Amino acid sequence: MATVTRLLVGRVGTLAKASTASNLRLFSSAPAYEFIKVERSGEKSNVGVITLNRPKALNALCNGLMTEVSKALDDFETDKSVGAIVITGSEKAFAAGADIKEMQNNTYSQCILGNFLQDWTRVARTQKPVIAAVNGYALGGGCELAMMCDIIYAGDKAKFGQPEIAIGTIPGAGGSQRLTRVVGKSKAMEMCLTGDMITAQQAEQMNLVSKVVPADKLLEEAVKLGEKICKHSPLIVALCKEAVNTAYETTLAEGLKFERRHFHATFSTKDRREGMTAFVEKRPPVFTSE
Repeated sequence: MATVTRLLVGRVGTLAKASTASNLRLFSSAPAYEFIKVERSGEKSNVGVITLNRPKALNALCNGLMTEVSKALDDFETDKSVGAIVITGSEKAFAAGADIKEMQNNTYSQCILGNFLQDWTRVARTQKPVIAAVNGYALGGGCELAMMCDIIYAGDKAKFGQPEIAIGTIPGAGGSQRLTRVVGKSKAMEMCLTGDMITAQQAEQMNLVSKVVPADKLLEEAVKLGEKICKHSPLIVALCKEAVNTAYETTLAEGLKFERRHFHATFSTKDRREGMTAFVEKRPPVFTSE
């Protein structure tokens, strides 16, 4: 994996510097996190990176981890210098599922009254583009977390699956719903009813992931994608993301109407005028999110 640049302040105040290939920097003013690492990446430090960091538990998703992910997303959403976000794990596991020990004694009434897993949907509600960079296992909640993201890049040894059936339950954070919309009923049914895993290559063939890259290049490629998105108007990117997501929530006729109205809406923006003017004048556009 491409080495990264991180700002590490030691007791003697020295700076330890690695290769600038990914150009990652720790937030000096960021809150302390127990289960994740929060960084900014790219030549302009405009790509936020959230790394799941529970190595002994293969990044199993506990409530504490998901709360921290939500907090980090909140911070990136309000940071105007960040235009895209990457969520990743380790080379061994993106997230091997939800924390079974944490939920094994839950009761039905506790789940209902506590609205269990409701807080886990923050990723899907993020306005800025979110890219999942998946290495290793993405199982159960890990697969669901990846599917909450807008784009999934996978390392060539990644494995995806919804194995909840093997422990006497079913997916609870979108596995039976988002997976079916992406890969179709037959394949989703097979994965959910058997608990079988699929490879990164199979996931790409099924359109679950958009690109498979060597495991050691995964984060670098995901950050490059984020940087490419950041070159465009954040305002128009948000409108475009909303239009694509609407395709999953409505009929084709309603979706086409929604898209057209958003297209029309861009003609009220300075960025649309700037983009078209720059194209005609054969120069790079300068977007202002207005």
